[in-house]
Amino acid sequence: MKKPEIAKRLARRSGVSEAEAADRLDHLVHQILSKLRKGKEAPLPGFGKFTVGTDGKVNFQRDAEGRRE
Repeated sequence: MKKPEIAKRLARRSGVSEAEAADRLDHLVHQILSKLRKGKEAPLPGFGKFTVGTDGKVNFQRDAEGRRE
């Protein structure tokens, strides 16, 4: 799924414009990258978390209960 598709879905579900949804998505991605650059975990509640491995690669660990739609 690409950014415009995600923003459109977010807009429909949250009742904001697609532009606002895209801005919120950009902010979320920025927060995730900022945490990862600092070597911290970046959680995505209800989905899992991003971590940086000892090899410097970004990993994603899904929550135990799996993905929510």
